[in-house]
Amino acid sequence: MLNLVWSVGGFLVAIGILVAFHEFGHYWVARRCGVKVLRFSLGFGKPLWTRTSKDGVEWVVSALPLGGYVKMLDEREGEVPANERHLAFNTQSLGKRALIVAAGPIFNFALAILFYWAVFILGVEGIKPLLAEPPAASIAAKVGLHQGDQVLRIGDVEIATWNKLRTELLSRALEGKPVPVVIKTSGGETRELVIDLAAVRVDPEFLFNDLGFEVFQPEIPALIESVVKGDPADDAGLKTGDLFLSFNGTPVTSWQQWSKWVRAHPGEVAKVQVKRGNETLERNLIIGHGDQGLGKIGARVAVPPELWQDLRAEDRLNPIAAVPAAIRYTGQMSMLTLKMLWRMVLGDVSIKNVSGPIQIAEVAGITAQVGFVPFLAFMAIVSVSLGVLNLLPVPLLDGGHLLYYAVEAVKGSPVSERMMEMGQRLGVTFLVALMGLAFYNDIARLLN
Repeated sequence: MLNLVWSVGGFLVAIGILVAFHEFGHYWVARRCGVKVLRFSLGFGKPLWTRTSKDGVEWVVSALPLGGYVKMLDEREGEVPANERHLAFNTQSLGKRALIVAAGPIFNFALAILFYWAVFILGVEGIKPLLAEPPAASIAAKVGLHQGDQVLRIGDVEIATWNKLRTELLSRALEGKPVPVVIKTSGGETRELVIDLAAVRVDPEFLFNDLGFEVFQPEIPALIESVVKGDPADDAGLKTGDLFLSFNGTPVTSWQQWSKWVRAHPGEVAKVQVKRGNETLERNLIIGHGDQGLGKIGARVAVPPELWQDLRAEDRLNPIAAVPAAIRYTGQMSMLTLKMLWRMVLGDVSIKNVSGPIQIAEVAGITAQVGFVPFLAFMAIVSVSLGVLNLLPVPLLDGGHLLYYAVEAVKGSPVSERMMEMGQRLGVTFLVALMGLAFYNDIARLLN
């Protein structure tokens, strides 16, 4: 119940801020261009709160918090008095109309830069980019990478955390070119090598498997911290504090070794030996079926906090250095979003990567619980996504209107009403299909 409260609360705060800033961009630029604004609405549907300011603008908060709009004086939408015709949106020059429409996404990018600037100043905590031993046939193994190697730089970008490594490699993989990588070996030696990304799958689900990149983990003792009631470990009589000693006669050297075997053997029976206090007990454990057909037992490992202390890292910049870094990162995430969308069209990236409001709410709740900086970073990437999505050349979106204006600039006259009506139908179809896919993916994730 508490997670639901965090998810709903985090979603409403994030979407409220991001949509308000997007619509404020349209509003602010419209006012500066001399256009009369009639209504500023956060959300759609039934108004929950309404206030009219002295300048005649109606400020509204509506029931459905999945967007918003700014309504301007426009001859195409109603009668306009002759003395106010110069204040109507449709009577403005092509440049002013384009600027007003583009302002929403531009404000989203500006907000993302501000959020990333704050994130870089406050510091991003993460795990050092240390690699586990790569599989023998992987690209990492072929170029000579080994367990304990730390990635220091990709191209000219310094890599401080594992998350930064993931983002940079995904961005480079979409280009499909060889990339220079600087590493520090476990022995302290610095090496430079080249990784060819032309042969890897760019889908985030497979990219790191193809590369053979996996985060290094210190060996964790196979000590049970908690058991899920009704799951296989509970049915076998295992308890908190039990230490796995062996399975089917094979000594257990770490939790990683044991859990790897469990995941690979769903439905099988394992004769396990555990230590409980001063006793050594034997139990028959039936491996259950978890997500994606992997085995599970329903037990959580007790992780000694000191094991991870030396692996912690922080990516922090001073306020001046954070400015270009925030601009660069916003640009990188914008291009990454565009490239991922294009690769989805080509079929190189699964459409399962499209997330809807349910998934966004879950991530909002998780990041809000973790801390202020992760929540800021979450809002930054969603702001980037809103900016990119709204600039797509799809009717009903800001990008669709800009496409109409581009046609108008070429042909010297506005797009015909018939053409705009056809575009609206296509736009509605596209948006309904996109929302349907997003909700389907959200529900499929919940069911899994």
